[in-house]
Amino acid sequence: MSQSLLSAFNSIRQSLLLPITRNLDLTRHASKKAGSSTKNKGGNMRRPKHRGVRVQDGHYVQAGTILATQMTTRFHPGLHAGFGKNGTIFAIEAGRVAITCEVIDPNWEHTWIQRCYSGREGDKIYKKHFNVIPEKQHGRFKLVDTI
Repeated sequence: MSQSLLSAFNSIRQSLLLPITRNLDLTRHASKKAGSSTKNKGGNMRRPKHRGVRVQDGHYVQAGTILATQMTTRFHPGLHAGFGKNGTIFAIEAGRVAITCEVIDPNWEHTWIQRCYSGREGDKIYKKHFNVIPEKQHGRFKLVDTI
């Protein structure tokens, strides 16, 4: 009798443990691939251009240094400063930077001037000018006549 009781107990125990072991074998998997969407990577992901003044008033610059970048003509070149095709103002000679506010005398042949100041031909327009004041020469070099 104890043998039959023991076998009945074992069969009940097996039936109780069997569903638990079946559930342990199941694992969940992701239904979608992980990753980001590529739909919104168009025009809104551009890096900023960081336009504006690059060198402050009174700083010493070398020839070719960019003084300011701009979209429209906010800044104008002054003494020993150049105006690039994309509106960049750069130093032509080495020296100290002086930023002044002056009345502009625009070159109406330049495409940037035509685009930004059309309709203001007779007006006085005040704008910031970037001037580069060259350092004085030290006077050590002298012209030597060669025979």
